[in-house]
Amino acid sequence: MGFLKGTCPNCKGELQIPEELDKVICMYCGGEILKCDALNQNKEILNDPEYLNEIKETKEKFSKTLFELNDPMKNFNKKEYKSEFQKFYSQNEKTLVKIEQLYQKSPVKDQLLKEFADTFLEAVKDALAKQKSKRKADDALLDYNMILAVYLFPAILELEGSSSQPLAQTVLDCWKENFPKTNLALSSFENINEGFNKKFCYITTAVCESLGKTDDCYELTLLRNYRDLYLQKQPNGEEVIKKYYDIAPTIVKHINKHPDNKIIYKKVWEDYLYPCIQCIELDQNKKCMKIYTDMVEILEKKYFM
Repeated sequence: MGFLKGTCPNCKGELQIPEELDKVICMYCGGEILKCDALNQNKEILNDPEYLNEIKETKEKFSKTLFELNDPMKNFNKKEYKSEFQKFYSQNEKTLVKIEQLYQKSPVKDQLLKEFADTFLEAVKDALAKQKSKRKADDALLDYNMILAVYLFPAILELEGSSSQPLAQTVLDCWKENFPKTNLALSSFENINEGFNKKFCYITTAVCESLGKTDDCYELTLLRNYRDLYLQKQPNGEEVIKKYYDIAPTIVKHINKHPDNKIIYKKVWEDYLYPCIQCIELDQNKKCMKIYTDMVEILEKKYFM
């Protein structure tokens, strides 16, 4: 048995109509609907000039959301991220609500979201094409990745509408298709904000990724446990961790921009992280702390500014 997509002419609810039936009962308003009326309603919506104009205007607004932050790393720290995210969300909430309204009304929901994603990607590609050099374009793409990951995707998910998850996923899929070297994933504001305390291990994660290790690899798990179970409980542990989370994202960003970033990460692994892991395995926790703090100080001098 096949199904046709229709729209209730009374409440505008989306219907799944068995092909062999001429009438159905709307599951939303309880009204009896003729199949032909439900299918004609789809055509009316898709040809409604006002509806089409709303889609066009909302696409334009959505395609500009990525360009509202000039320096996404500036306030990405434990102290300022929450207020910066709330500001970003407030600026774009009306656009996201409008997308939700259009999604609810649309008889072709997947197609609508794909159109939004395609328009969004075209704006990004146009902006990159305007950069004066490949290096500037690469730097801009790094910023766009950052805005997507920690501001735009979380903002879309924050709305918690029926369009939120599928919209974010559609944009992510289109992004990976156009920029296959990027490694983005969806995450909520709560997960990211909580990550300042529990999840993120920026420099270590960046090094492990450059070496082909996964996020749940032995080394990362060992160092995260060391941070949470030992370092955090030391007299100055909170201060060390706070400083790390304030500067580490910027250090990683600057290393990523360096043409020899893989060589840099390999040296960080050999000189600091692997010795740290050996110390933890031998229960030499104080020595590990000294090596790790030395690493942060040295990398700060080289790559923070």
